[in-house]
Amino acid sequence: MSLDYEIFDLGDFTLQRGATLRGAHLAYKTFGTLSAKRDNAIVYPTWYSGQHMDNEWLVGTGMALDPEKYFIIIPNMIGNGLSSSPSNTAEPYNAARFPKVTAYDNVRAQHRLVTEKFGIERLPLVVGWSMGALQTFHWGAMFPDMVERIAPFCGSAKCSRHNFVFLEGVKAALTADAAWNEGWYEKKPERGLRAMARVYAGWGFSQAFYREELDLKTLGFSSLEDFLVAFWEGFFLPKDANNLLTMLWTWQNGDISDNHLYNGDFKAALAAIKAKAFVMPGRTDLYFPPEDSAFEVANMPNAELVPIESIWGHFAGGPGTNPVDVAFLDAKLKELLAS
Repeated sequence: MSLDYEIFDLGDFTLQRGATLRGAHLAYKTFGTLSAKRDNAIVYPTWYSGQHMDNEWLVGTGMALDPEKYFIIIPNMIGNGLSSSPSNTAEPYNAARFPKVTAYDNVRAQHRLVTEKFGIERLPLVVGWSMGALQTFHWGAMFPDMVERIAPFCGSAKCSRHNFVFLEGVKAALTADAAWNEGWYEKKPERGLRAMARVYAGWGFSQAFYREELDLKTLGFSSLEDFLVAFWEGFFLPKDANNLLTMLWTWQNGDISDNHLYNGDFKAALAAIKAKAFVMPGRTDLYFPPEDSAFEVANMPNAELVPIESIWGHFAGGPGTNPVDVAFLDAKLKELLAS
């Protein structure tokens, strides 16, 4: 079976929290052709539990992320099962021993891919949904002279306290399964994954989404229970529990100022982002509310708040679920790229 992605070897990669992943690697996929001047590359990181193929809905001929114009790089997040992860790392850092990985680590690794593999010095755009937005903000703050534009949508530059609490509920549901066995499971903790999916279901879409019965009328499920089982449980059951917990820790500890560049000064980190930015929260997103984005924009020198007026909650931003929201997002990306 031929893989639809490539591997970039990071070698011995020392993480922010002190561990070294030996033989670390990033999985990535590219679309289009890098120009002779190497000035047409767009970085589009993945999101919580997602892999590169889950980003492809925003790439296409005639769209903002057009492979005929741009060289689009989708790097897989560490912990997502394709890049270095608990599920594919050899002992002793396998499974529950896999080390803590930050968004800073992810973007440092991606920067190496972009510069060492492709020789790129300027990026016209970095864009991402959810945890992809977290990485997008990191690109802007960590490499302000390299990144010309950013478009983080339905995500934040720092995990809010409320968002942290929501994720504690997700984690508790997954790890309450006896089969989880502190991460040393011999068969997948199916009950925990199903429970996690049910917790998530109350957060991924808005109250209005459920009130309007869009799960039935638009997505075509036969009942609310059918939606919970077929969509949500079906979404999480194929995924590895330790991988999910690794990415969850990365999310909870997301903060563009938590590094030697900014030493925890969040406003200074936001102020350092030179890129022209469209920060696009979902109007009804339950874990990345527009108020958090408004604070970010108020502290960024070149940013605009562009809410996605949608009742699809967090899923206004992806993964390509609602065509109306996709069209809005794509139009805004075209506008940003043209500016």
